[in-house]
Amino acid sequence: MSSIKKIFVLLLCSFFAVNASAQMQKDPTTWTFEAKKKSDKKYELVFHLELAEGWHIWSLDPGGDGLEIPPSFTFNKNADVKLIGKTKEHGKLINEDIDGVDGTVHMYKHNVDYTQLITVSGNLKVTGKYSYQVCNEESCLPPKTKSFSFEINDASPAAQQDTAGTQNTVANPPAVDTSKLSAAPVAAPANDMPDSTAAATAQAETAGMNKPSQGSLWSLFFGALIGGLLAVLTPCVYSMIPITVSFFTKRSKTRAQGIRNAIYYSLSIIIIFTVLGVLISAIFGSNALNNLSTNWIANLLFFVIFVIFGVSFLGAFEITLPSSWTSKTDSKAGIGSFGGIFFMALTLVIVSFSCTGPIIGPLLVIAGRGGITGPAIGMFGFSVGLALPFALFAIFPGMLNKIASSGGWLNQVKVTLGFIELMLALKFLSNADLAMGWRLLDREVFIALWIVLSVLLGMYLLGKLKLSHDDAPPKNLYGQEYVSLFKLFLAIACFSFAVYLLPGMWGAPLNAMSQFVPPMGTQDFVLGANNGGGGNNHTAAYSDDIKPVKYVNEMKIYEPEIVRKFGLETFYDYDEALAASKKLKKPLMLDFTGINCVNCRKMESQVWSNPGVMKRLKEDFIIASLYCDYDKLELPKNEQHYSEALQADIVTVGDKNEDLQASKFNSNSQPFYFYVDENGKQLIDGGYSYDPDVQKFIRHLDKVLENYKKEHP
Repeated sequence: MSSIKKIFVLLLCSFFAVNASAQMQKDPTTWTFEAKKKSDKKYELVFHLELAEGWHIWSLDPGGDGLEIPPSFTFNKNADVKLIGKTKEHGKLINEDIDGVDGTVHMYKHNVDYTQLITVSGNLKVTGKYSYQVCNEESCLPPKTKSFSFEINDASPAAQQDTAGTQNTVANPPAVDTSKLSAAPVAAPANDMPDSTAAATAQAETAGMNKPSQGSLWSLFFGALIGGLLAVLTPCVYSMIPITVSFFTKRSKTRAQGIRNAIYYSLSIIIIFTVLGVLISAIFGSNALNNLSTNWIANLLFFVIFVIFGVSFLGAFEITLPSSWTSKTDSKAGIGSFGGIFFMALTLVIVSFSCTGPIIGPLLVIAGRGGITGPAIGMFGFSVGLALPFALFAIFPGMLNKIASSGGWLNQVKVTLGFIELMLALKFLSNADLAMGWRLLDREVFIALWIVLSVLLGMYLLGKLKLSHDDAPPKNLYGQEYVSLFKLFLAIACFSFAVYLLPGMWGAPLNAMSQFVPPMGTQDFVLGANNGGGGNNHTAAYSDDIKPVKYVNEMKIYEPEIVRKFGLETFYDYDEALAASKKLKKPLMLDFTGINCVNCRKMESQVWSNPGVMKRLKEDFIIASLYCDYDKLELPKNEQHYSEALQADIVTVGDKNEDLQASKFNSNSQPFYFYVDENGKQLIDGGYSYDPDVQKFIRHLDKVLENYKKEHP
């Protein structure tokens, strides 16, 4: 029974991310450097490392099964610097046998020094990079690479502590008592976490949890497997099914070919997801895949791919390999065939990130607690679940080919899919348009194009619109053309969809499609709205001295739809919202969201718009919508900095919000809602992520408000 519960909990975390903040571990290392003068031109460069309790670093010769990553030290080329021998390590070497690892591993705990002898000519800087990975009994953190810089100079101040990833250290420093250097910041109380200590607190709170046992890895696999199966139902993954149908219809002439191609396709998906997922997560962090889905260049690329496929399905041209590739395929026993299938699988993986990113992100963080094997097992399970339906579906085109020869219905299927692909392509173009603020595809323009495409598809299904390569429509016994019952119902669905979209041209919310259409802030005309124009249409909820000012002009086109409809006042800057919370004596709800976040739009239209929820948000809370993917506006130079939580430079407003979420709340997925008082003190453990259960959200808000009133009577 306990295993079933674990699988269920993991499924909720990976697919819905319900109330489970992705914990981001703080680096438990403290590095200090010094250069000791040995003779006139000879120096010893010393890297001092202090490790937090419970953590270890692998030896330069780690032993084990070869998966352990030892530290490394790389020196930039300099004609005036000559290395003498190799880097050496000094400390109490520990040899242990670890379950699941072949062979004895060698490591250091608490502290270790690394030394490198050099000869130099004159005063200069010795620069380079050092890489390392640290682990504890529960997990291994992703490998990190940082820069170092030693000042070789006889005038020698004390060694510096590594706090920003790059160090300047000089020769002959005064003695440093490294035993007093703290390896980890002191944790603040759980509900009052300054930005600099939040991650360390979360690390302390989760110590000893999720230790990877054989059973937990199986639970991880099966939970990820179910998450992958459910991910097929997301719009981005589901939209790839038409492409797969067309691709394998052409390629699989027999059942044997269909089975072989299905195996190739499935293995390609599994290999790509597992390898890329683990590598990208380890190198760039668990939010890298989600960031790809919001990148304007990536979305433009997806748009072009979908348009090409859509136009091809409409009969403009056939997508074929170059003749030279075809010749190589014939001569090399299917190598080209596998290459084409691999490309299709790669397209699926890339495009699916737009919807699976919020699922994969938390999954990678959870799997990362299982050390090196955790991400591999988690992503393998997810990719198997995602690939399995495609594998079964890919076998089907072999049977389609036999039926296709009896009539031209297969071409009608492709044309129908072509219209659908063009509609989906507009979503990716809209993502890029929103990210860059071009305002080329505002809400009413997007809806108008969808209405036109839906009507054209309905007319095509009824035989009122014909393309040059269509066959003659079927006739009954009396020689009259007719429409099949199936196509009639499809046409009814298309026209009904167009009618449903029509009120959106004048500002109707279109709740069922809110995750697809651009936000209401891009609408130029809203029937019944004050002033009838776009942008922030704020009510007189607050006095002029409390109204949001920062980023309003830039962010107004991204305002949640309910701002326009219900007059909910929102802020776009944390500090500004915090000041409003202090003046109005209300708790602050931090809405970490994204411009192209599908689930964010669902929560706003399906949950926030509920009268009970809206009443509480308007009357009892200060709302700050913090967009984590807003990269158009750079921060002032004095606000730009390096983030330890993200291991990246903070340059834009989106970076700033993402860093706030990661460093203060140990989370990196959207939507995610956290609640603080006017001093930034967290009012409830954890946060609230995507969950369309309205009553659950109301209970959550009431609990936050209750906690706030207890502490602020």
